Amino acid sequence: MILVLLIVGLGYWDFVNTLIVILHLDIFLGLGELLEKVVRKISGKKVSCYWQGGLAILTLILYLSAGYYNAYHVSETRYQLKTSKDLKGESIRVVQISDSHVGATFDGAGFGKHLKNIQKTNPDLVVVTGDFVDDDTTKEDMILSCQELGKLKSTYGTYVIWGNHDKGYYNSRGYSLEEIKTELEKNQITVLEDETVLIDDRFYLIGRLDRSFQERKTAEEMVKDLDPSKYMIMLDHQPNDYAAEEKTEVDLVLSGHSHGGQMIPIGITGELSGANDKTYGLEVRNKTTFIVNSGISDWAIKFKTGTFSEYGVIDIKE
Repeated sequence: MILVLLIVGLGYWDFVNTLIVILHLDIFLGLGELLEKVVRKISGKKVSCYWQGGLAILTLILYLSAGYYNAYHVSETRYQLKTSKDLKGESIRVVQISDSHVGATFDGAGFGKHLKNIQKTNPDLVVVTGDFVDDDTTKEDMILSCQELGKLKSTYGTYVIWGNHDKGYYNSRGYSLEEIKTELEKNQITVLEDETVLIDDRFYLIGRLDRSFQERKTAEEMVKDLDPSKYMIMLDHQPNDYAAEEKTEVDLVLSGHSHGGQMIPIGITGELSGANDKTYGLEVRNKTTFIVNSGISDWAIKFKTGTFSEYGVIDIKE
């Protein structure tokens, strides 16, 4: 069975996802054997047919089918936040897009289809919190994705920060980080590289370089000259600088990177190992609210179990 899965998987998929399928089959077979021993001990009888194998295969199909759906189906997640700071009587609707990894679960045209749904939320501000493209994203899809993102209309525009995959680990995809920036700016999208902008004299948007950039500023350096009476939104791709960001007393930190844990039990192991301060969702630490987005797409693994693909709609009110 495993040999057949290996041959078929490598023929239609890739090594990583084939390995995921085989590992899960092995786990479910082991659980089936354990269940059989429990049943035998309780009943005192040994069942003649090998039902554990059939149960394992059925469980594998149902489990990974749900994971495949969660990866490819994009949901909308809403957050309602309140602040005591002066927003001049108007709320701010921020739409967060993270980890699109264009080419993983959709191409440039597919990204455009998701953006049409996002447009229906009527955002005041759109932020892309890293890993806009992947190491394998083609130049054509990169350019088309920039064009599609540029069509998105909002009150204050669209801002992008870099993730660890945007610069490319293998440098073999045929374009540089600067070329991505050029295409984004060509489509009226602002890239923040350890930069801060004051928007409408109402709130700050603070865009940090990813921690994979050695030259990035500290969280404290990013806010030292800002007016603390104004609402501050910080964008940081990887959710693993919470202690420093909490000390700055920024109001909101938006991250991605973790893909919501991707697959059970990756999420909890990431936090236990210290790779991430949080895997998914909202957390409040003193004066700072942290939100980690699970990503609108996927990476090498084509399944999401225990999480789902999403974009976030965050309403901030006085």
